[in-house]
Amino acid sequence: MRYTNVSPMDSAADVEKDSVKTIPFGPKSIGCDDYLGSDKVVDKCGVCGGDNTGCQVVSGVFKHALTSLGYHRVVEIPQGATKINITEMYKSNNYLALRSRSGRSIINGNWAIDRPGKYEGGGTMFTYKRPNEISSTAGESFLAEGPTNEILDVYMIHQQPNPGVHYEYVIMGSNAISPQVLPHRRPGEPFNGQLVPEGGSQQEGEGKEGDEEKADVHGGAPEIFTSESAQTFPVRHPDRFSPHRPDNVVPPAPQTPRRSRDHNWKQLGTTECSTTCGKGSQYPIFRCVNRNTHEEVPESYCDLSMKPTPEEEPCNIFPCPAFWDIGEWSECSKTCGLGMQHRQVLCRQVYANRSLTVQPYRCQHLEKPETTSTCQLKICSEWQIRTDWTSCSVPCGVGQRTRDVKCVSNIGDVVDDEECNMKLRPNDIENCDMGPCAKSWFLTEWSERCSAECGAGVRTRSVVCMTNHVSSLPLEGCGNNRPVEATPCDNGPCTGEVEWFAGSWSQCSIECGSGTQQREVICVRKNADTFEVLDPYECSFLERPPSQQSCHLKPCGAKWFNTEWSMCSKSCQGGFRVREVRCLSDEMTLSNLCDPQLKPEEKESCNPQDCVPEVDENCKDRYYNCNVVVQARLCVYNYYKTACCVSCTRVANRHSGFLGSR
Repeated sequence: MRYTNVSPMDSAADVEKDSVKTIPFGPKSIGCDDYLGSDKVVDKCGVCGGDNTGCQVVSGVFKHALTSLGYHRVVEIPQGATKINITEMYKSNNYLALRSRSGRSIINGNWAIDRPGKYEGGGTMFTYKRPNEISSTAGESFLAEGPTNEILDVYMIHQQPNPGVHYEYVIMGSNAISPQVLPHRRPGEPFNGQLVPEGGSQQEGEGKEGDEEKADVHGGAPEIFTSESAQTFPVRHPDRFSPHRPDNVVPPAPQTPRRSRDHNWKQLGTTECSTTCGKGSQYPIFRCVNRNTHEEVPESYCDLSMKPTPEEEPCNIFPCPAFWDIGEWSECSKTCGLGMQHRQVLCRQVYANRSLTVQPYRCQHLEKPETTSTCQLKICSEWQIRTDWTSCSVPCGVGQRTRDVKCVSNIGDVVDDEECNMKLRPNDIENCDMGPCAKSWFLTEWSERCSAECGAGVRTRSVVCMTNHVSSLPLEGCGNNRPVEATPCDNGPCTGEVEWFAGSWSQCSIECGSGTQQREVICVRKNADTFEVLDPYECSFLERPPSQQSCHLKPCGAKWFNTEWSMCSKSCQGGFRVREVRCLSDEMTLSNLCDPQLKPEEKESCNPQDCVPEVDENCKDRYYNCNVVVQARLCVYNYYKTACCVSCTRVANRHSGFLGSR
């Protein structure tokens, strides 16, 4: 700030050449009343020259135990409050909220959590802070310089035990001096960090501007941090009126001013615009000049009561360039290892001292900051394989084997599996194949059709070697005795025709899959009503038609295969024999698509005839009373078994038949 004094003898050219001449003040300072050498300062109540008795500090801690979730009122901020500070005692999952007494939400209303930033409400600007660092224990806070122009209520959105909320604000006392703008204070200049309207009320032009700002919010302007239903109030920032009204002349010593009709007040330009863009303000500069020469003279030559009051004028009303507003990083998505963290990046523009959210395309001239980033709080635990695989659980076929897998921390301690990434856990059990056990030949029934309609042909069947899982069967593997797949058949002689005569193709050798077709090709000579068969060499000069071709009627699909019958369990008096039956697909793999009603039998009876004892000519009864030997059960001795051979053999066969019937 520089004060100047213009001498009446100074010419207009001198004024233009050096519009201000600095008066050296020496060590003297300027008090809060703008007078050189004044020692007045602003007290804690915001009063210039006050004695701290014009206000009182209201503070306390809200520690009520809350039981229900939702909004709970913490404290009421009265109208006119300044130096407002609402802070959680320490970090929690609760949120602070602010709304006016009329019910208008300002911050975190209607169950919508706002991001940290500046919010207008109650005639002042609130700064909402939410520390996001993982290591930080600080809680949320609302800060505002005030003064408020209405009653506001602070709420807590309760979700976990209340950590305590500290509140503090300053209100003016009943006998306090109203913190109005003192004489010689420039309107719009910060008063202890806040703006105070001149005379305690807004200028008429400022009120209109405030109305225009309200209309901007609800008239399609970009979104700002207020609720949709919120009413915004004109808020003055400390630097809004920095190019203040021109009043930069040192008050002259008391003297009788020389006023004359030869001098009057004249506008000589304007102050510099308060901002380079986004709607600033400026004021006209009025000087006392000679009415005839238009030379500037000291203000004492003009009637100070007639000096026009500089009115605020808008300037540089075009919007400022958009910029990226970067939010704070979120907590890391993982407690260990490589994770992700996010932050909000919004395109914003400043207009009329308000920061507005706009469409992202307006920031396309700038590189957009990253919204995601990798993070790592600590090294995760990892999986370790402690042992090799064990031996297979079976000597042949498919079994299982195991190994020891543990989750180990970065210092080598074994910890719970949940400490490691379960998706990366190595297998600790797996199947093992020790090779096939016993094998057997599996074959289908013979085809019903002969490959030739006449003459010699063949019938076929399918044969495959597979593992036999019926351990009770007396089979020892497939070996080299592969069952035949074709057998001859003959449907009678064929008749011939003249020249190369090709008969009709026979039916396909198999009903499904790939087979062959045959036909008779002979050399004949046609007579009047008969054909004479010739030797093939008679037709050797002609191209011989093919007598065989491949055929494929349809895919076979699943079919029943079975092994050969086993040996009968008994040679007489009724035994049984068994075989294994399987359903196989075209690829000779197990299938369940065969018709169960066509499944061949797996067990059948055999050797039902009675057992006939062998006749031994040397077996005779040598004694007439051999029946006594039988009754005395002496046949167990070799002497009696030979002497009474017929009787003892009859009893032995009868006893064997009785056991067989059981």
